[in-house]
Amino acid sequence: MRIPFAVPPPGSKPFDVAGFGLNSIDLIAVVAEYPPPNSKQRLQRFARVPGGQIAASVVTCAKLGWRSRYIGSFGSDHLGVMARESLTAEGVDVAAARTVPGATNQFAMILVDARSGERTVLWDCHPALNMDPDDVPRDAVTSARLLIVDCPQTPASVRAARYAREAGVPTIVDVEKVRPGIADLLQTADAIIAAEDFPSALTGHEDLGRALEALGRDSGAGVVCVTLGAAGSLAWCNGREIRTRPFQVDCVDSSGAGDAFRGGFAAACLGMAGGDIDDVLAYANAVAALNCRALGARGGLPTAAEVESLLVHAKL
Repeated sequence: MRIPFAVPPPGSKPFDVAGFGLNSIDLIAVVAEYPPPNSKQRLQRFARVPGGQIAASVVTCAKLGWRSRYIGSFGSDHLGVMARESLTAEGVDVAAARTVPGATNQFAMILVDARSGERTVLWDCHPALNMDPDDVPRDAVTSARLLIVDCPQTPASVRAARYAREAGVPTIVDVEKVRPGIADLLQTADAIIAAEDFPSALTGHEDLGRALEALGRDSGAGVVCVTLGAAGSLAWCNGREIRTRPFQVDCVDSSGAGDAFRGGFAAACLGMAGGDIDDVLAYANAVAALNCRALGARGGLPTAAEVESLLVHAKL
């Protein structure tokens, strides 16, 4: 089954992928076991690293060799400087991003269980960082062959996706919870990549496959997918359910695996334009798995050669 949307040809836009949404600085604490209430334990490891849903996805694309742009808000504090510099260091263009005077950058406290790599995220975002629809720069979101948006700033993401659709640019929507206006955002999507609980929460169908089908039919998106962590992913495309198996790696930290999946999905759509959606999903799963090799949302992001090597070895 072919990718159910057309990507503008190489060279037709200044960038290959643009991302509109969040960036973050993650404060990661690795513990021997998840702590019960009123307990104490020594940290096994602590790190301060860049993250954020859309920032991580566009860095993924940059690591895989694609011209990438980030559109969003930085705080004016030292964390905002760190977040911006972490993107430019990876070759991501930030000319269309803004720095908000007096605002602290978004950050997250992430507790990682050393036994499994599973994590718990606690976050904070200064309200001044939120973009309104009129803040969305049309030229920037249409400057790439593919757009990725997240959903916390739902009305602004809707505006960005509508600009993209008017310009013939496909949009991938990253969604994890039901919010006001979320239906409007989903109806602008060419591909929806959701957290595992989202389709059932939105549609009311407990069976995940049935929930995906309902989500796809109601939104009109060509492909709807959920990431399932160590179980791989499940997608619905043109009436067909597609289960993609996971790749086995030594998991250090699962933070950012979903963001890496979305970046890998975008990269595969760019590199396999007109290709098979099964291959796109396998590629995205491989990227997500490899990112779990190291600490942090971007710690294990692979190169294109590493992804291809994993895909080849998986077929042997």
